[in-house]
Amino acid sequence: MKKNIFTVLLALFFYLPFIKSQTAWLDKLNLSSMTCGWSTPQVDKSIDGNELSIAGEKFNNGIGTHSISTFLLNIDGKAKRFSAVVGLDDEANKQGSVEFYVLGDKKILWQSGVMRKGDLAKIIDVDISKVKKLGLLVTDAGDGLDYDHADWCNAKLEMSSKVDPKTLTAQIISKPYILTPPSPLKPQINGAKVFGVRPSHPFLYTIAATGKRPMTFAAENLPEGLSLDSKTGIITGKVDKKGNYEVKLIAKNSLGKAESNFKISVGSTICLTPPMGWNSWNCWAEAVDADKVKAAADAMIKTGLINHGWTYINIDDCWAIKPGSKDSLTSGLPRNKEGMINANKKFPDMPALTNYIHNKGLKIGIYSSPGPLTCADYTACYQHEQQDAERFAEWGFDYLKYDWCSYGNIAKDKTLETYEKPYQVMQDALNKVDRDIVYSLCQYGMGDVWKWGNDVGGNLWRTTGDINDSWTSMSGIGFNQAGHEKYSGPGHWNDPDMLVVGLVGWGPSLHPTRLTPDEQYTHISLWCLLDAPLLIGCDLSRIDKFTLNFLSNDEVLAVDQDPLGKQASRIYNEDGKQIWAKEMADGSKAVGLFYTGVESKAKDPADYFNWNKIPTKEKITLTASELGISGKFKVRDLWRQKDLGTFTDKFTTKVPYHGVVLVKVTPEK
Repeated sequence: MKKNIFTVLLALFFYLPFIKSQTAWLDKLNLSSMTCGWSTPQVDKSIDGNELSIAGEKFNNGIGTHSISTFLLNIDGKAKRFSAVVGLDDEANKQGSVEFYVLGDKKILWQSGVMRKGDLAKIIDVDISKVKKLGLLVTDAGDGLDYDHADWCNAKLEMSSKVDPKTLTAQIISKPYILTPPSPLKPQINGAKVFGVRPSHPFLYTIAATGKRPMTFAAENLPEGLSLDSKTGIITGKVDKKGNYEVKLIAKNSLGKAESNFKISVGSTICLTPPMGWNSWNCWAEAVDADKVKAAADAMIKTGLINHGWTYINIDDCWAIKPGSKDSLTSGLPRNKEGMINANKKFPDMPALTNYIHNKGLKIGIYSSPGPLTCADYTACYQHEQQDAERFAEWGFDYLKYDWCSYGNIAKDKTLETYEKPYQVMQDALNKVDRDIVYSLCQYGMGDVWKWGNDVGGNLWRTTGDINDSWTSMSGIGFNQAGHEKYSGPGHWNDPDMLVVGLVGWGPSLHPTRLTPDEQYTHISLWCLLDAPLLIGCDLSRIDKFTLNFLSNDEVLAVDQDPLGKQASRIYNEDGKQIWAKEMADGSKAVGLFYTGVESKAKDPADYFNWNKIPTKEKITLTASELGISGKFKVRDLWRQKDLGTFTDKFTTKVPYHGVVLVKVTPEK
């Protein structure tokens, strides 16, 4: 008997690791290729970071995600069953609705039907013994993404053999590749060709120029009241007289000289080209402080991004006092005796910080809300709008992001008048200060803000919810801007949210963007075609060579900064291929040819996935008639800064999966 017991125990000891390895829990897999329509997948938590909960039932194990979400697993016939408990998380509101699917080799194995808040969780238990690729999908049930907080609880695969779970993820691996050639050593003047300022308001502009240093700068025909520092290229002063002033900018070094025409428009309109710069939220979120802001400014100079026209250093949320906070850094009196807003201890001296930024030739932005609290529950502007506008001007800020947030608790209805009111109140306040402050409306596209944002004085307005570093989010936002172009132009721009490249993470832990290199080229190309504000969201002090390279392509950035200010239109959209075209001031067209993949126009659940391990490039043809031109035309590859030749009637090129070919098309005279 003892011998038999010993034999059994020995067998259990030997086989236990093997038995354990036959269960592959979803939350233990590499989730880097799981896509979400908002935020990023959460392990053993809801998408908002709370305890997993469906119709009151709590779960310790699972994945919190958000529609539209995809996850493709390469199981190669080595699994027996997939099981899970699914539903809409209790943290969602009544707007949320989702549908779960389990697919095997393009076939639907299980679907939940539409699920809403309060619906009892549904149990999945399917045979996958003959499946090579398993697809887990959450759709938006056809009514949009709002509050689609979906949970895969107790999700696991029963394996038929010992397999390292990390090998199950079917991930498209793509290494970064450099397209932008190095900047020439001879001087080259970059950046905006036009600049707006109001009469008698402070003027600050830095001539953006690449080339070997030292370099000296000059400007011919500067209007009275402005002066140029010949060593730094920084132009400062005030212009009292309205008018358009044609200026010639000059940059010299030991290898040569560059000249560029530059128009200074003194009048009622500012922000004549989309803002370019950096914002703290996508990397630091609530971990932001003055030192991190200074570090971003230092990096903007050290990396040379300032020489390509990058200008703004913007503080997002979490700089003010947080009522009720027990953290000594964020607690305190929200306002002084006069009602002026106070900064928290992470920002001990705002005027000193703005001076630090301005002395580098950069501008600085700040953030608040028309409600009593910001999105992160810090003090905001409600009923103190004029005082706060004066405070921002007194501190020396050049940009205000004004985020709807807690004003939703004050708004009585969803009428146009209600949407406009808080933004008009702040605009009236900004009009009374003696400083130009670019006005960014952040209210997520409610009430078709692109139709009225200009009427309340907005210089830019968010057309969408928050972006994250997934293909689903970036492409879903960017390619849905079609039709907004007629509301955009100099001084008033559609804003599809910030750039999700480099090291991001919404603070303080950061990770490399989950966008593939091809997807990042698509991101920048599309945003430039859209005349979008370009606000980098990564840690600039740790920027990698690949990210720095594609943020330093002056021919691509010139598409965004073109003085004509005509946002691109979509002129072709078939079979996962799109073409967008933008009129340029010199008579040419900037054209983006995108291969989005069939999942971008999914009509069937299987279409949401790329089932091929290595997607192939696809041919896309641009015809002259689509651009409204005829005969011969020249084509230049803007990323490679290379002429491709002269073509007649059509141009055909191969475009990578989720990638782009960005060209400039010039009709032959």
